[in-house]
Amino acid sequence: MIVMNEVFMILSAILVWIMVPGIAVFYSGFVPHRDVTRILFNSFLMFGLAGLLWIAVGFPISFEGNNFGIIGNFQHLFLSGIDLSSTYGTTGLPTSVYLLFQMMFAILTPALFLGAVASRVRIRFIILFVALWSLFIYYPLAHIVWSSTGFLAKMGVLDFAGGTVIHIDAGITALILAITLREPYKYNNEQVTGNPLWILMGTILLWVGWYGFNAGSALGMNYQAINAFFTTTIAACSSLVTWIVLEQIFKSKVTLSGICTGSICGLVGITPGTGYVTVFGSFIIGIISAIGSFYFMNYLKYKLHLNDYLDIFGCHGVSGIIGSICVGLFATKSVNNSVINNGLFYGGGFKLLGLQIFGVVFTIVFVSIVGIIIVAVLKKLFKNKVSINQELLNLA
Repeated sequence: MIVMNEVFMILSAILVWIMVPGIAVFYSGFVPHRDVTRILFNSFLMFGLAGLLWIAVGFPISFEGNNFGIIGNFQHLFLSGIDLSSTYGTTGLPTSVYLLFQMMFAILTPALFLGAVASRVRIRFIILFVALWSLFIYYPLAHIVWSSTGFLAKMGVLDFAGGTVIHIDAGITALILAITLREPYKYNNEQVTGNPLWILMGTILLWVGWYGFNAGSALGMNYQAINAFFTTTIAACSSLVTWIVLEQIFKSKVTLSGICTGSICGLVGITPGTGYVTVFGSFIIGIISAIGSFYFMNYLKYKLHLNDYLDIFGCHGVSGIIGSICVGLFATKSVNNSVINNGLFYGGGFKLLGLQIFGVVFTIVFVSIVGIIIVAVLKKLFKNKVSINQELLNLA
């Protein structure tokens, strides 16, 4: 069984790896042709940049030691002093396998938000921003939520696979970049048609990869993994169908890009609760996620004049917030005995719901404050508002 769990986790890590080119292909389907290469480049760059950072300092900062429930330690540069063959904590997995799985999340998350700037900022800015964002936002947040000594984890906030650490984090970061670094996309008033095949293929890669993302977060081939596989599928399906209904009602036209976006919103929404909720709970979460993200993407962002061209916050931020809060409604001990307090709809009262709301608010505030500070510091160093035509001539 131990060997089976290790093989399962390695396969899950590979599936999460696939999501990085998946998000690049997905985003590329929505932008003008001249932006495609840069989006692909930015995403693939994360393997080298975020991957090496994770090995150099990321894992020990996130999961080794504890300082005030906020961050780990800096004593294991490039994993020195860490026995990779030993069992990590209570996971039952070798440290090397757990490290590898978490490494894929650290690579994927910046790839999610970099579409917000597309070709609008210099590569040097992206490298420095991702490095500082990883050090001061992602690693501390991973410790706070996922480490057994993190203060939100000790409070009882639940996040099975990354609703706060990954999706709300990436959504808020994308919104900060979009607001602070450039004017709204105009593309010289041209009509951006995109590429439906790229959108569909990106969605397929993401959906398949999400099984490793969610089921793999069970850290073994067990009941929670099987439940996560089911709930991931059901939430994506219910969100997709809900999006069709919403487009038909409010736009009188159902689109391929719409149903692909709808399925992604369902996948995002179920992520924090995929190992805590029932199949029926995932069905409802998929519907609510689609409604919330559809409203934001098609109405609210225009009223607020938000520059969220690729709807990264509209998808990952909004659905991540909805899904994280819904854990407080639908989580149940019957699915996962690590749930101390059932959700509101399963007789647990408001305690877990209150904890989930607090976790969401903390994540939004923490990422917003630190993210804005990082951008402000880097703007002092770089003239980062680079037009599309300039960027074509100078990628440096």
